[in-house]
Amino acid sequence: MKLAPIFNPDARRAAPKPIRVDLRKVFVIGTSLWTVALLVSLILLLLDVKALPLVVVCASGVLIGLAMLVWEHFDRWNYRRLGK
Repeated sequence: MKLAPIFNPDARRAAPKPIRVDLRKVFVIGTSLWTVALLVSLILLLLDVKALPLVVVCASGVLIGLAMLVWEHFDRWNYRRLGK
């Protein structure tokens, strides 16, 4: 175990640069899964199964996913604008 980086910060290696990740794919996949779950819970609700809490949770997941897609759009727009 090397203790030099703990006692002497100059002995540390440089931190790696952050990687730019495309979160649109993640948000689209997650939102589509929440949409499928919402459709299934709505079908269960129509079949007289007490699934109202499931509908609320799935609808919340879809709304949050859509909000994250909007956020990612503006975040990317700022990133491209500042990169020029």
